[in-house]
Amino acid sequence: MAEPLKARYGPEIARRLAAEVRQAWPEFDVQAFLADALDGYEALELMPRGRHLAAALQRHLPDDYPRALELLLASIATPQPAPAGQALAPFFYLPHTEFVARCGLGHPDLSLQALHTLTQRFTAEFAIRPFLDQDPTGLLSQLEHWSRDPSAHVRRLVSEGTRPRLPWAPRLYRFGADPLPVLALLERLRDDPEPYVRRSVANHLNDLGKDHPHLLLDTARRWWADAPAPRRQLITHALRTLLKQGQAEALALIGYGPNRQQAEIVAARFEPAQPHLGPDAGVRVELTLHNPAKEPLPLRVDLRVHFVKADGRSSPKVFRLGDATLAPGERLRLGKRISLAPLTTRRHHPGWHRVETMINGEVRELGGFELAPG
Repeated sequence: MAEPLKARYGPEIARRLAAEVRQAWPEFDVQAFLADALDGYEALELMPRGRHLAAALQRHLPDDYPRALELLLASIATPQPAPAGQALAPFFYLPHTEFVARCGLGHPDLSLQALHTLTQRFTAEFAIRPFLDQDPTGLLSQLEHWSRDPSAHVRRLVSEGTRPRLPWAPRLYRFGADPLPVLALLERLRDDPEPYVRRSVANHLNDLGKDHPHLLLDTARRWWADAPAPRRQLITHALRTLLKQGQAEALALIGYGPNRQQAEIVAARFEPAQPHLGPDAGVRVELTLHNPAKEPLPLRVDLRVHFVKADGRSSPKVFRLGDATLAPGERLRLGKRISLAPLTTRRHHPGWHRVETMINGEVRELGGFELAPG
């Protein structure tokens, strides 16, 4: 099983945090802070660890929030390089942003200035949400201004911080119920020069589509007209949930509408036919398609695997296989290895796993494989 993320956010984070604050404020009691910060730390997951450190900062920095914030920001004025190979290096600043969210609601102007600074080191998408709940109208005005900020990190925050279903964060039910005010911000960012920002816009729209699929489709159709290639990529990514569901309007918009002639499935194979549970378990699914028509046939092909659950029922998951346009008479072989190794988010269970392909949204049976005990 993969190493949990929290393992790369260990006690060394608290020690570095203490050292940097002490450098900015010599009165900071490093030992008292570490005793507090590391109490119960090992039992916590990644995000709770960040919040735990923020709470310890609150107890050991001055009670006066503006002064405490001034010291905390001063501690990052000359950042130390992160250890080589530390994938979670930006997460070092998670306690800083959480401190602002925890302590700064009474000083919104000062706190937003701080988040503008901090998000350029580690995203403030989690920390900004309490401020959105407290004053949505005022925050939307500020975000409209930030949508033109020179920093791509700040522009991304405009989209990511307002996502109604942001992973690891409480849902923003206000914008889930009425996304139009935030959609106006996304309009400004749809052609942002940074792919990093456009991808956030796509993820936000995908969230929106889970509650308002027709609004997502209307927006996608409106944005698609005369769209440059980067925006069309954004729209396609935004539609990914609807595409995986085989939603006909979404498929037609990106060029995979219904065809008079269907692709033929010439062959399908599973290797091995009976994989065994284990850390390296997996099965490769291959299929060969043929275009019997006298005209080119555009295809979007997915796999849908029905994973067996502990209670014997199954839960489907869709995997991308590829896009292609088959010339008349052409054959195409597509394949993908499906990992059956245990994950933190999914455990696999023995039994018959039914497999289907979805070709331009149409479900076709392929067969399946028997997952045997290890």
